[in-house]
Amino acid sequence: MSQIIQSDYSLFASAAFDANEYANAILSGEPYLPSSDLKSSHVGKHPHKLSAPEASAKDDISQAISKLSFGIEDVSKQIKSLVTTHHEDLLSQAANANRLSGSLTSVKSDLTDLDSSVEKLRRKISVPRQSLHFSLSRLQKFQQASDLLRRTSRFVVLARRLQSQMAEMEQSASKANASTTLKLSESVAQMTSSDPSILGDTGDGKERTIAKAALSIAELVILIDGPGASDTSGADSTGRVNINKGDFNLRSINAITSHIPFIEDARVKVTNEMVNMVITGLSTLNQSLLASSLQTAYNLGVLPYQVQALMTELAQDVEDRIKRAFDLTKISKDANKEGNASPNPGTSTGPQYKSRVRTEPTNVTAPQWTAALWVRLEKMTEEMADCCIKVYTLEKVLKLKRDTISQTLFLDEAMNILENTPSATFWTALSRALEKHGRDSARGSSFIQQTLSTGYPKLLRLFHEFFAKIAVHTDTVYSPSHQSPETVLVLRSLTYFETLYLSRSTNKLNEVVAQAFPSNGARVTPGANDGLNIARTVTNELDSARFDPLFIRAVAKVVVSTLDIMISRADHLIVKDRAAILLSGPSPTPAQIMNSYVATCLYHCHSRLVKLREEYSDAIFQIISLSIDKIHATYEQIVDPLLTAIRRELGAIIARLHRIDFGKSTDRAAGMGGPSFYMKDLVDKLSYIKLEVLNKYLVEEDNHKWIMSIVKFVLRTFVLHVSITQPLGESGKLQLTTDMTELEFALSAFMVDGSQSQKRGGNLDSLGDEYRLLRAMRPLLFLENGQLANPMYTTGVPPLIVLHHILVRSPLPLPHSLHGWQEAEYVRWVDEHSEEEAKTLIEGGLSHWEKMAETEGRNAKEAEEYVSLARTVLQNASI
Repeated sequence: MSQIIQSDYSLFASAAFDANEYANAILSGEPYLPSSDLKSSHVGKHPHKLSAPEASAKDDISQAISKLSFGIEDVSKQIKSLVTTHHEDLLSQAANANRLSGSLTSVKSDLTDLDSSVEKLRRKISVPRQSLHFSLSRLQKFQQASDLLRRTSRFVVLARRLQSQMAEMEQSASKANASTTLKLSESVAQMTSSDPSILGDTGDGKERTIAKAALSIAELVILIDGPGASDTSGADSTGRVNINKGDFNLRSINAITSHIPFIEDARVKVTNEMVNMVITGLSTLNQSLLASSLQTAYNLGVLPYQVQALMTELAQDVEDRIKRAFDLTKISKDANKEGNASPNPGTSTGPQYKSRVRTEPTNVTAPQWTAALWVRLEKMTEEMADCCIKVYTLEKVLKLKRDTISQTLFLDEAMNILENTPSATFWTALSRALEKHGRDSARGSSFIQQTLSTGYPKLLRLFHEFFAKIAVHTDTVYSPSHQSPETVLVLRSLTYFETLYLSRSTNKLNEVVAQAFPSNGARVTPGANDGLNIARTVTNELDSARFDPLFIRAVAKVVVSTLDIMISRADHLIVKDRAAILLSGPSPTPAQIMNSYVATCLYHCHSRLVKLREEYSDAIFQIISLSIDKIHATYEQIVDPLLTAIRRELGAIIARLHRIDFGKSTDRAAGMGGPSFYMKDLVDKLSYIKLEVLNKYLVEEDNHKWIMSIVKFVLRTFVLHVSITQPLGESGKLQLTTDMTELEFALSAFMVDGSQSQKRGGNLDSLGDEYRLLRAMRPLLFLENGQLANPMYTTGVPPLIVLHHILVRSPLPLPHSLHGWQEAEYVRWVDEHSEEEAKTLIEGGLSHWEKMAETEGRNAKEAEEYVSLARTVLQNASI
């Protein structure tokens, strides 16, 4: 119901409701539309129709009035009801409104006072500020005007000064030309008598004038365009000043504008003179002239850009010359000129057919092409040296020269835009150009690749000459002990050709190794010639690179890899089983023959390579020394087991003498009257070892050392076995003497070098103590017991042998019997230990026997003499 009532009253609550229009609508029986709905209908929107309570035109006016009356009564009732319900709230709100009226009046008064205070402050601050702002603006304009006047005044003074300086410069130039003409026309005598300082003074005066004019021009440019206009940002490529810059320049003053063309022309002239002075100074390496030109560039404000332009030009010049050196077209033309200039004798001089320019030589023209290429490379290195000297001269002047006024170092000024020093920039550009054009030319031409890869040492020598030439003018050093970073950088640019050369060197070395040790599984027998060929090839490769400290290191590394391959292949050929050390005879085994060939090859290779220590520095030899040591170690892997087997075999034969009873008066089984059977076997075995085993090893000095060591071993082992032979009678002593004589003859024959016409080492006296011991052993056997303890009778015999012989004659047990050893085991023990340890062992045996004799009650009278003799010998040995 309330919604219906609100809907009925919504028309009257509208803000656009008009009572007159509503009454007219009722009277005319038409629906009533407020004016806002009428406007919306004109815009094209759907209007919200607000119809009058009169739904139809047929309703009469009375009904409309009655409805209005009813509505008015209803609204009045609702208002009365609301007032009745909320009368307390309405009263409280009215009271609050009455109270707020007083507070609002106070606030309004305070706001009025605030507005008046703000107005007073505005009159005290804002007005003076506006006046001050206006005054400051006028002052700024006065200062700008004063600055323009000051700059104008200074400009006029400098312009006049520049005019006089330019006139003086032209006058100096004319005097210099006149002096040059006069100098050319005078005779030598007149030139000698004239004052040589005139031309120099004129030149110096001209240089000082140019520097002053440059300073004047720079200041004039600053006056026109403000600070920062004197550098290259204020000048075009021709050197003309760009004066259309700045907010407060002097271009609007007519008197100054008329001077601008003159200033531009003066700057162009000074710039050209400066450039000519720089070029002349670099060409003649005249540091004084170069310093004057750089001072001019500094005064003009273009020093960093001028240095940068010079470095760019020099770097480009070097690159162009390197590119021309590798140009196959020019090489072809040079080769053709050389071929036409020196024709082969006997050829026809008639008209010849001229073919087009070739890019690769033929077999006939290859020598001419090669000669032409090397000539161009030599010329290239000379031109590179000239450019390098110019760069270092420029950098030296930049390091030493300072501005006379600001004391600014010219190098620091140039480094404001340069990324690096001139020398570093030059070396970087040089190395890049060499690497790029060299690699590209080699990849595009097999002729250049082959020529420079095979002739890389020659190319490297050209750069050594280049380093030597520039060393006088630069701080670069290239020596075996020290290499400057710049030189290393340049040589690294030739890595492409070095790699090709090292590859060829590797192939050459591998071919020599492959000839001696094939990798295809074929069983070959390398020999002395193969070892010498390998060593000779290694030596030649190192010798071709010894002039360069870096190059020889690279070659040495290649040599190491090749030697490692050789060692690996040799190790596969070495036979390491029992057949390699079998000495049963009558001929050597195939394994022994193969090992002898491999050992001979390794020996000769090692003996030549080890001499390189005397030919090269320790740093270089240290690179290949490990591989050389590996060769010797591989060689010893063959030899050492064989020598050990020989000693073991000979020791076993000598130990068989203990099977013979030397205590009997006669022993037919032992062959009394001649050498014993074991001695005959020993002689035969020595002959077999010498002829069938050792002679297979063509190792010269080592063969002689082996023979000497084997002979000494046989003598030492034989004497030790003889000294412990028990029992020993008079006939046994004679038999041992006979065996000793036979052994001397056998060893003397064993020491003879059959490959020479005369005996080498055949004299047993060269053996030293071992042979003297054998000779002294004979009388020792026949000495009386009392003489054994007398050193006068036992000269040349070690105390240990004397002690053994005393124990052999006595009832005392020998050391090996006391410990349960075999004779061969005891001899091996003595050979592996010191003589002091052996004497200690004997002394312990004596003490042990004495204790046992006391304990068991044995009759020790028979042994007292021998114990006393042994104690005496031990006492004499300790003195």
